[in-house]
Amino acid sequence: MAALLRTVEDRDRQLRVRDAEIARLNARVADLETQLGQNSTNSHKPPSTDPPGTRPPKAGTGKKRGGQPGHKPNLREMLPPEKVTRRTEVKPSTCKCCGSSNLRKADAPPRMHQVMEVPEIVPDVHEIRMHGAQCKDCGETTWAELPANVQAHMFGPRLLGLIGYLLAGRVSRRQLREMLIEVFGIPVSLGALSEAEARTSAAIAASTNEAAAYVRAQPVKNVDASTWRIEGAYAALWTIATSFVATFFVTPDAKATGIRALLGKLHGIMISDRGSQFGFWAMDRRQVCWAHLIRKFVAFSERSDKAAQLGDSLLLVTQAMLSQWHRVRDGTLSRARFENIANNAQLAIENLLECGVSFEIRGVSGACADILVHREALFTFARTPGVEPTNNHAERALRPFVLWRKTSYGAQSERGCLFAQRS
Repeated sequence: MAALLRTVEDRDRQLRVRDAEIARLNARVADLETQLGQNSTNSHKPPSTDPPGTRPPKAGTGKKRGGQPGHKPNLREMLPPEKVTRRTEVKPSTCKCCGSSNLRKADAPPRMHQVMEVPEIVPDVHEIRMHGAQCKDCGETTWAELPANVQAHMFGPRLLGLIGYLLAGRVSRRQLREMLIEVFGIPVSLGALSEAEARTSAAIAASTNEAAAYVRAQPVKNVDASTWRIEGAYAALWTIATSFVATFFVTPDAKATGIRALLGKLHGIMISDRGSQFGFWAMDRRQVCWAHLIRKFVAFSERSDKAAQLGDSLLLVTQAMLSQWHRVRDGTLSRARFENIANNAQLAIENLLECGVSFEIRGVSGACADILVHREALFTFARTPGVEPTNNHAERALRPFVLWRKTSYGAQSERGCLFAQRS
């Protein structure tokens, strides 16, 4: 009998070990399935990484393509007379009705048609011939120097500005070299373009420093970062953006020390995501991006456990609240009325998040707890004019740099980083 009891105990112990292992493996499988299902709608991943079919096609509206009835026409704009470089007067010779040539000038003004053309581009080359003179007494040859109004570089100011503009517009140096040769008839080397980039960067340094000081002093600023590369090594490209000005900075990493130094004195309201590097900013002076929160709620709703209903509820309340916020921006709902709506939404969302914490589900409860830590920064937009609920403005400002990074792999030198952040 004792042996049988020991056997049963051993089996029970083995079953407990197996049950624990099965639970661990099930949690691991669920975690891997969640990672496998990540895309731009439920995580921080960019849309460029989405596989085909991630976003379902939009349902048709049943309307025909093009402008709809009542749409304000976008008519061709005629240039004013002072912009016209040449004119041709055309008069009818016979009547289109009877063919008579007995015509007189009509009272109506002439009909206008303008044809625009790019002028023939011929490079304006200023050649300075510096002569030498030999001294009759000592035999030394002295050469004339460049006039004070002539720079020692091969590019004039307008051409230098054009090169800087196109390089800042993400045209590669090889493409720009080909364009200058084929379109403008100006042969240049890649090294000369690199030198022009450095000169442009130095010329706009003071202006970009003024812009940086301006955005730091604004009462509301959007802050975000993207991956950057310096000689293949990972770095961070930051933007601090306002409604009118966006500035950019390259730092070795995306840690708090870098962005804290860039922002300087803690002034105004910062709109950002929930990154831990922003913890130095007072929580009641922040606005957490609701676009990021929505993606997190979508991830909850796509799970196969009880967190799915939590995600659906959070999405329902959030979308209802933000739809009313759109009415505030459109002027069809007063801010005072929206504040009441936001207060009710805040209570509902915090209650749902607290339920999520109590679930003790990996990947859900911790996220809910972290969002609750930021509760003071969730509804700043509802109570402070000029604050948007999302950080989309900063993300749009960074998008050209993301494309630049994907095509050119960032910068290959400190000078290239300076040009990137200044341009």
